[in-house]
Amino acid sequence: MISFLSHTTTLLYQRAIKPILFRSTPDAVHSRLIRLSALRQKFPLSDSLVSLMWAYHNQAALGQKIDGVYFPNPVGLSAGFDKSIELLPTIKAVGFGYETGGSVTFLPCEGNPRPWFYRLPTSKSLVVNVGLANDGTTTALQRIKRYRQKVLTDFPLVMSVAKTNNPQNCSDSEAIEDYLGSLQQLKDEPRVTIVEINISCPNAYGGEPFTDPPRLAALMKAIDGLKIAKPIWVKMPINLAWPEFDALLKIITAHNVQGVTIGNLSKDRRSETVSVELPNEVKGNLSGLPTQKLSDDLIEKTYREYGDRLTIIGVGGIFTAEDAYRKICLGANLVGLITGMIFEGPQLVGQVNRKLVELLKRDNFSTIGEAVGSAHRTPQV
Repeated sequence: MISFLSHTTTLLYQRAIKPILFRSTPDAVHSRLIRLSALRQKFPLSDSLVSLMWAYHNQAALGQKIDGVYFPNPVGLSAGFDKSIELLPTIKAVGFGYETGGSVTFLPCEGNPRPWFYRLPTSKSLVVNVGLANDGTTTALQRIKRYRQKVLTDFPLVMSVAKTNNPQNCSDSEAIEDYLGSLQQLKDEPRVTIVEINISCPNAYGGEPFTDPPRLAALMKAIDGLKIAKPIWVKMPINLAWPEFDALLKIITAHNVQGVTIGNLSKDRRSETVSVELPNEVKGNLSGLPTQKLSDDLIEKTYREYGDRLTIIGVGGIFTAEDAYRKICLGANLVGLITGMIFEGPQLVGQVNRKLVELLKRDNFSTIGEAVGSAHRTPQV
């Protein structure tokens, strides 16, 4: 029955709903989704209906404990969609195994001038220029505390933290204090399971200063001083060559960091994966398919060199279960997506999880954890 509903939703989304949605600007669609989800969430009993239609549960095969945290399945929502943690019950009901909310910043931020998004349907990508718009860490935490505890049961909430996007935070010292202001509030909040340090937002004042090794070391040292007990992940840039990326990992592994998210938007607007030339007036960087191979390659190298030290969260270009499984076999413990759901529909999450179980059986794995990094292992004869 659930499989039938999922298949029916796919047809409905692709043939009816998506064509209607894509007639509106992506900014308008995103705002409308926030409002409709907030309305639906006023009726908690509807969570069960959403879950029945789209979610797939198989914790025996897909559940795993990572960095001391239990994840019911490996497919999460990436940062950048639920910027101010307004959709938590909906994200769980759809079937995600965790949510990365934000990125939140110490001060509320309006972000860059709109439009924030531009669709590239033939490239399966969005051009994103949000600029870290969010309600601020304090407001996000107040909202989190209002959710029923049931929403956060077996559903880890990762909070992505960035520096406030304003001219006052362009110096390193000011930016570090801005990060610390958010982390001080988050470190002891029990409903926030993991914090993710976003050093790689390409659409903010001052660029990406902490993708420079000495400056990253200064940020990590300051965060160490907070003595945060919960796991810490770092969201990585995706356009660096391996030697530059490795230099950042060397800094990260010298500090209190348990994982890396690979990675953020691609700044290569002329990539061969972009099938149209982008107008100059369209500002921003690329999600979806243009990030797929960049992410895969960095996951593979990071696992080979640091797989025994770092949890890897693979993000970029996941549109099918095969895309997710490839990242897992290359070394990702968890995966995250946004663009795939926008192009394929909300039922994608459950479909990916269901097919992952089939792929595990095909390859004689009992659990998803057994598949992690399997591409690096010599097959048994």
